[in-house]
This record gives sequence, C-alpha cells and structure tokens, in this order.
Amino acid sequence: MDIANRSQQLQRGISGCSANLQRPLRIVLALSCLLISSLSLASVNLTGIDFSSKQGGRFQVKLDFDGTPPEPKGYNIEKPARIALDFAGVSSQLKQKKHPLSFGNASSAVVLESSGRTRMILNLVELAPYTTRVEGNSLYVEVGDAGARDYLKPAREDKLVAATQKVSKARGNEIRSIDFKRGELGEGKLLITLDNPKADINVFVEGEKIKIDFKGASIPESLQRRYDVSDFATPVQQVEAAANEGGAIFALRAIGEYDYLAYQTDNDYVVSVKPLTKAESEQRQKEFAYVGEKLSLNFQDIEVRAVLQLIADFTGLNLVASDTVSGKITLRLQNVPWDQALELVLKTKGLDKRQVGNVLMVAPAAEIAERERQEIENNKQVEELAPLQTEYIRIRYADAKALFELFKDGGTEDEGDSGGSGTMLSLRGSIIVDERTNSLLVTETAQKLEDFRRVIKLLDVPIRQVLIEARIVIANSDFDEQLGIQWGGVYESEANSASGGNRLIAGGSNNTFVEQANGETIDWDDALGVDLGVSNPVGSFSLGYIGTDVALSFELSALESQGRGEIVSQPKVITGDKQLAVIKSGTEVPYQQSSGNGATTIAFKEAVLKLEVTPSITPDDRIIMDLVINQDSLGDLIQLPGGRGTIPTIDTTQLETQVLVGNGETVVLGGVFRTEDVKSESKVPVLGDIPYLGRLFRQTSIRQVKAETLIFITPRILADTLID
Repeated sequence: MDIANRSQQLQRGISGCSANLQRPLRIVLALSCLLISSLSLASVNLTGIDFSSKQGGRFQVKLDFDGTPPEPKGYNIEKPARIALDFAGVSSQLKQKKHPLSFGNASSAVVLESSGRTRMILNLVELAPYTTRVEGNSLYVEVGDAGARDYLKPAREDKLVAATQKVSKARGNEIRSIDFKRGELGEGKLLITLDNPKADINVFVEGEKIKIDFKGASIPESLQRRYDVSDFATPVQQVEAAANEGGAIFALRAIGEYDYLAYQTDNDYVVSVKPLTKAESEQRQKEFAYVGEKLSLNFQDIEVRAVLQLIADFTGLNLVASDTVSGKITLRLQNVPWDQALELVLKTKGLDKRQVGNVLMVAPAAEIAERERQEIENNKQVEELAPLQTEYIRIRYADAKALFELFKDGGTEDEGDSGGSGTMLSLRGSIIVDERTNSLLVTETAQKLEDFRRVIKLLDVPIRQVLIEARIVIANSDFDEQLGIQWGGVYESEANSASGGNRLIAGGSNNTFVEQANGETIDWDDALGVDLGVSNPVGSFSLGYIGTDVALSFELSALESQGRGEIVSQPKVITGDKQLAVIKSGTEVPYQQSSGNGATTIAFKEAVLKLEVTPSITPDDRIIMDLVINQDSLGDLIQLPGGRGTIPTIDTTQLETQVLVGNGETVVLGGVFRTEDVKSESKVPVLGDIPYLGRLFRQTSIRQVKAETLIFITPRILADTLID
C-alpha cells in the first residue's frame, strides 16, 4: 500500500510538470513530491473504537488514537440516513471493519481506510445531529438530539439525572425471560425480555456463532442453560445462555447461508436470523469472491512487470515472472482487493498464475498450459515405466466385491488416458477379489497403491445402525340387536252328511294332516303363519293354545350382543444407514386356480404384517425414513364361476410415506377410522305396515361396527461400539 501510494503521487507530480522545465528542476520537483508523500504517510493510527448508549435515545462513539486526533470532516446523507466522518492522514489498525449496533437509532458502523485517510460511516434509522469533542488522544462523537435539555432548568436536570443514575445503580438490569419463535419467512427469532430498556448490548459473530453480550445485565440461574431449537426448522440450531463477568452473554449456533438482524423495542431485544435464498447466496458470493486487502493503483503506460512487483511487495509474496511477460498497461483502480486487481491485470495481458505456498508464478496462459501438459505426459511415462507391486488389502466392514465394482474399469478406454473412464486402475493394473476372506489383491504401481489405500480407508468404515420400532394398533367395537316373532295356528270344522264326514282344515304354511287307524286323531305340525324369528337367539318367549278344533302358537325371540377388541402389532427391525430392511409375519393362504392347459394348480396369497423401511441418518442425528407398512388379514372366500373352486380376498391396510424424525422420538404416521351402522327390517307385505298390529308381522335388526387403526413409528440410532 505504501509503495503504491508513493509511486502514484510521484507519477502525478511528474506528469503535472511542464514539458519545458529543465531536467534539474524536474528532479527537485520529484524529490519534493516524494518528501510530501512520505510526510503524509507518517500519519496518526486509529487503535480502538467503542460504542455506548446515552439517555434520551442518544449514543456515543469513542475513537482512540496513538496521537492527537485530527479534526474530522463530515457530511450527512438523509436517504439512507448516514453520518460520514473523514480523518485525513489516519491509518486504521482495527481488525474489524463492520460493527453491528443495537441502539434505537443506529444499525451499524463501518470503518474503512482509503487514499491516506480513514472514514467512519454511521448507518442510522433516521438522520440525527451529532457533536464531537477531543479529550487527550480520544475523539468522542455523540449522536442524538440533546436540544430538549435546554428547555429544562439546569438544577432540575442535574437532580433528575442523579436520581435516574441512583435508581439504575440500585436496581440494575435483569433478563426476565427468553423465547424462540419461527417467522413467516423461515427465520429464527430469539426474544430476550429485559427488566428495563437501558442496556449496553454488543452483537458480533465469532466463528459459526452469533453472540449477544449484555454488559451489566444479570440472568437468573433458571435461564442459564443450552436450548435445542433445531425442531423449529430455522438456521439456528442451538441457543446458549450464560453469565459472564460483565453481565450475560447469548450464543446462537447457526448453519447454512444466513443473515441476521438485531434490534430493540422497549424492553424486548430481538435477534432475527434469516436463511438466504439461492439468489441472495449467489449475490453474496459475488460480493465476497475477492478477500484480499484493498489497494489503489493509478498508472499510465507502466510496465506489467512493475505492476506485478508492486502487488508482490504489497502482499508479501515471492514473485517469479516468465521472460515472456512484457508490455505496458494503463490502469486506475481505487480501493480494490489486491487479488481482484491481479486478476484484472493478468486477464488484460493474456497471462495466468500459479501459486505454490508463498511463491507466485506468472506467465502467459498458453505457456502455463503447455508446461502442465508436458508435466502430465512426463508423469504418465514415469507411471508406465514404474515397477508393479502386489499388495493384499483386507476389507473389514465393506463388501470387497462392491469395492471391486468401484475400482474396476467401468467404460471404454480412450486413447491417451491412463485407464478406462470411471476407473482408478491404470492400464497395467489389476484387481482380484477373494470373497472367502473378503479381501482385494491389487497389482499396481507404488503411487496407485497409495491412492487405493487412501480411498479404501475412507470407504471401509462401519455403517451406523438404526433400530426401527413400529406399533400398529387396531381397536374395534361392535353392537348387534335383533328382535323377531313366530306365530301360527290351525282351525278344523267337520260336517256330517249321508255319504260320510267332510273336514275343512285352515292353518299355517307347513301344516300336516295325519289320520291314524281309528280315523279319530288329527296332528298339526309347524303350522306357522309368520316365521320372522331370530337365528340362534339368546332369549325367547313362547305361548300356545290348543282347543277342540283350534290350535294357536306364539314365540318372541331376541338377541343383543356387544364386543370390544384391540390388536397391537409391534414389529422391530435393525438395519444400517441407507440400507433397506423388510420384516414380515403372517400366513400364506392357498387357493386353487386353473392353468392354461386346464389343470388345477395351487397358488398362495399373503396375509401378513410387513414393515419395509430405508433409513438415512442426517448430520444432526435425525432420521429420514422411507416407509411401507402393511397390515393384511384374510377376508371372505369368493366362488369362482364354473365350479372351479374359491379364491380368498385380503383385507389390506397399507401406509407408504417418507418422514423425518428425531432420534428416539415417536411420531404418528397416520390412522384409519371406519364406522359401519346398519339397520334392517323384514316384514310381511301390507300386514307389516298396520300401526301397532303390524309389529306382529315384522323383524328388526340393528348393527353398529367401529374400527380405528393407528400407526406409530420410533427410530433409535444405535451407539457405535466398533473400534477402528
């Protein structure tokens, strides 16, 4: 940076002189410009920065220097609201350029160094006046409207401030509660409620954690613990609350690409962590593609080798430039990362670079490509001439045959390649699989054998295992009520005549006339008029009457049954990560079927309980499962046409889904609720419709069936007990 500025100022000074000046005068002018540049570089350094809040919504910025602070030159921007202060001749020694602020009217502060000056930018919610004052080697910038205090009497103000400070010192500040929520856009929001809004808060990023430091605030022991918030599906996975020497500190561990915002509303302090979309992430990567320290270059017709030397001096790298690097370049770059400036120079002149350690090699792109091609050919020749070695590699956890499929030649060989496409083997190498000992016999060069050992060490590891437990609960209840009636009778009349006796018999449908030898006895059997009785009744009531020529019978039958049942099936299976597992329990029902030649064969249908699962363990120890669950039972038998036998039906309950479950947690995958309500009535036409009397000609039946099926799943990751 120093060399670039000196060269830039020297170039400007020389180009600014008239072409008619004598050579000695030009030399004196150049030396004067260089002296002025050196004096300007002997600047004051900014060594520290601190932020604190004031009463009335104001805040203060303290800037520490290693010498007398210069007078700042500032300007304001209304939209967006900003205050910018320039310190001429000041170099920044701060490690952090951007400082998030949590004050009511401030969002962040940025300190940048450029062209021999340091600029501090305060990003505000709305523009506010500011004042500056110098005390020793410190410069204080106070932002906020203090004009309201002019309307108060000084004595009254002093008493009010003293009383406020006294109450604040006696009362202090305490964190009342902690809450975590998920926003509409998938952001994680940490809500911290304070005892009063007067708090000194500092937010910063440390590694993969966002830390919030509450200075002078106490936190109860009941809130000091680690909170797991991964189930909220936000970038924040964990929140840790603890007390430190200066107050309380919170640490939010977030994953993925995210951005955060911290703000305070009254007594609530909110930290919102929002996941970045793909477009936002790509935009951020473009902005931060170059991470080098910034520099400024302003030259006209300067040698490319000189520019490369300046960049090497600025970065402290060793430079090796090819003899073919030549030509001149004109460039003006202000506050540009050095790696971006180097890339622009190389692209402009058709050059390319390779960096090995702290050595930077620069040459034309075609020259570097040709050199690398020659290195590849030399390595290939060395490999073709290298002696072959045979090594016996024992596979412990993986399948040797599966590894062989990975290593062997999987495609057509291309001319000039060291091996076939998709293979690690060279043209001279070979692999033999010993399935009995689960080993590989590899014949290759020493370098290839080293590659094989490295890859096998990565692949030959034990697979984590998962215990999957399913519970299928089937609960059913049924209610059946039937009421029926049977009655009948027979009537006989006899009329005598000269030719003999005639009989008239009337009765039910099944009456039977029987005359014995003496011709005097008549028997009536099952003379039923209405047969609407209940089959297999649990209770019945009969009444009958037999007279000289009349017989009547009456029977009332009833049935009521109620039952409840619960079937619990609990299949369990252990399988490896991303390995399919199937468990079945049940019967295979045989049935007859006709073959194409007319013969009868026996076939089978499964009526089983089956659990089919493929688990995948995520990096945060949760399990993604592809599940297929069947609960089948034997149904009715269906008669095949033509008397070819019967075929059974299978009552099936099946669930097929994918679910994400935490380790050891139970989730209800689904359920089926079925209700059957049947009411039936049998009656004699016309007679059964007569009010009240029609009850003697009807049979009623009520049937209610309820069945409920629930499926639960619980995965558990088994502990790793194998030692490499």
